[in-house]
Amino acid sequence: MINKVWFFLIGIGVVFAMLTGRIEAVSQSIVASTGNTVELIIKLCGMMCLWCGVMKIATESGLTEKLAKVLRPILGRIFKREGKSHAAMESVIMNLTANMMGLSNAATPAGIKALEEMQKLNPDKDTATDDMAVFLVLNTACIQLVPTTVISIRAACNSTNPGMILLPAIISTTTAAICGVVFCKILQRYF
Repeated sequence: MINKVWFFLIGIGVVFAMLTGRIEAVSQSIVASTGNTVELIIKLCGMMCLWCGVMKIATESGLTEKLAKVLRPILGRIFKREGKSHAAMESVIMNLTANMMGLSNAATPAGIKALEEMQKLNPDKDTATDDMAVFLVLNTACIQLVPTTVISIRAACNSTNPGMILLPAIISTTTAAICGVVFCKILQRYF
């Protein structure tokens, strides 16, 4: 669906440029933006390597395991059935820990594994369970202790203080995660 929306928006832009006689400006803009995109990607690759290294150090030093110990009792109260299985809980904790460190790329395999483990206990294979829905909400609106991707983008775009978003990110993502879980729990009672 999103591909159709993007195609529609780009199509309207090109048609409007042709009607107003500004197609050359569109061509110049495309060429300029592709060069900027390549530069941004190269800068982001370096920043992502740095943050992946930081995450590896956090894992080796035991920081992620300590974070997992804090999360385990909280998640045990949030999940009702499928999410409480040991295999699913380990994957959920790995996913949420990576997301909290801002490494969503590293979190994806653990998230897929968590849903696979929950699906094994799902009695109706065609419908997501309440625990699956809660996990997806937590995965999407995860608390960001270190929003590495946004900090990397801000640094790549020459921000004077890329890390100044740290506190607002923690506040907004914590609020989003709490609201998401609360709304899931309310909706579970009615559906």
